[in-house]
Amino acid sequence: MSRRLTKQACVELRDQLSDLGYGQAEGEPPDLFARRLYPIPEHLRALDPNVVLVIGPRGSGKSELFNAFFKNEELGEAALRRASRTGRLRIQPSSTTWKPAYPGRTAFPDTRALARHVQSDETAKTLWYVMLVRSLAEEIDGDLKSSLSALMEPMAADLASVLAAEKELSTSPTAALDALEQRLEREDRWIFMGYDELDTLGGFDWELMARLVRGLVAFWSDYSRRWQRIRAKIFLRSDLFRRHAGMGTADFAKLAANRAELSWSDTAILGMLVKRIANTSDALAEYCRGARLSFEQDDTLGLLPRIEKPDAAFPLLERFAGEYMGAGRKKGYVRNWVLDHLRDGNAQISPRTLVRLFEQAAQKEAPNRTLHPPKLLHPTALRQALDDVSHDHVTQAVSNEWPWLEGVRERLRGQRLVPWSRPEIVSLLENEWNGTWASGTNAHIRPPAERPERLVDYLVELGIFRKRSDDRIDVPDLYLFGLDLRRKGGVSRKGLGAAAACPFLVATDLSGRFLRAPVSTPAVSLSAPATT
Repeated sequence: MSRRLTKQACVELRDQLSDLGYGQAEGEPPDLFARRLYPIPEHLRALDPNVVLVIGPRGSGKSELFNAFFKNEELGEAALRRASRTGRLRIQPSSTTWKPAYPGRTAFPDTRALARHVQSDETAKTLWYVMLVRSLAEEIDGDLKSSLSALMEPMAADLASVLAAEKELSTSPTAALDALEQRLEREDRWIFMGYDELDTLGGFDWELMARLVRGLVAFWSDYSRRWQRIRAKIFLRSDLFRRHAGMGTADFAKLAANRAELSWSDTAILGMLVKRIANTSDALAEYCRGARLSFEQDDTLGLLPRIEKPDAAFPLLERFAGEYMGAGRKKGYVRNWVLDHLRDGNAQISPRTLVRLFEQAAQKEAPNRTLHPPKLLHPTALRQALDDVSHDHVTQAVSNEWPWLEGVRERLRGQRLVPWSRPEIVSLLENEWNGTWASGTNAHIRPPAERPERLVDYLVELGIFRKRSDDRIDVPDLYLFGLDLRRKGGVSRKGLGAAAACPFLVATDLSGRFLRAPVSTPAVSLSAPATT
């Protein structure tokens, strides 16, 4: 195929490669969302009825999995069919109902109502109990449903009335749910209640958010043993789980031990990239086949690449940009560079950053007609794109999950060269500790720790920082440019242009593989102050 590719054909392929759907999942048409979803077997374990907690770091695909099952019935059925092929999953698409419980939009109390009325973990637990009953109202049989009508009538925003109604009911809501459980068992059906975006609970009131997360996990710790056909899927960020979800009870320990952890191996992350590229256009699918990749066709999920180890995808990366990041092996291998420069401090890669890297590289390369087919990208475009990925990754974190990261960035301007000694970074963060950590309407937000030393540990835990073997604190390339930092010994960007941007200038071995220090994650107490 490479002999038939013209330079004009490569220009068209680059144009298609520049739009792989980064950040579009919420607004994608269902058929396009299905073709871009990559349901790997490790993640499909989350569908097991015995799994309640689905845990993963930021960007690991929790919301994508949630949307696939709780917002797209056809896609959920297709993924279930694939999961059932293993013989380990006993549920069938025709016997399952998926109900999103949070975010519930107007069916759930707003932040102001939560802050006013949920003052304890026990009240939070009651809130989730009441919201479950309201969510299942249509499934509850006639007479029992009528006896609960006072609980259903108030708007969710009127939380005071909702909670008051629960106390005054003559029929226990638990009795109604027990009756529903028995009917589901007779009919061999399951109802799954889905909880996602839990880090948005309470806005940026960390204490309230932590209380609500603890209440939700405590509620399902109590009731997951009682109900076998009414089940929950709680999608929770890893750091929130470690800090806020622990209750110390035997039921919680059982729930936590059977959790599904969403992580991406190199094989899975490359499979995701190949699937997304191949399903973008017929021309790109043919380009992938030109790299000796084969596919399985699924009516709903589209082309599914057969990739059993990372090596299977390397020929495609090399077809895109060549074997080396420069004139020879001393510049490093493209296959290693792409993966290693996107790892966070915990050595994890998120799907969105890999997709963004290739989108941005293709956009930067768009006008280039000097590359010889079948190459689509020059390594320089990948290096430039890494800066964009880092900038976008930090900007999104500030805008969504971690607005206080803006304050971290401002304080690090005092010493922009990494790595730092621990006393040095503690001193930087301690500067104006009681000052502003965010801008605009978030100016009141405090850092998620009670003192600078704990904030350093938390940043290491999140993978924003990385603890080196010599105890110095480093910053992975994924966050380096976005935090306006650079590496000691690197080449200054000033006067060298975008092509010489230096987050990629890090220690390598002779093969060009990025040398990562062992990750050291500090132990975090489950009774730590509420943070996000």
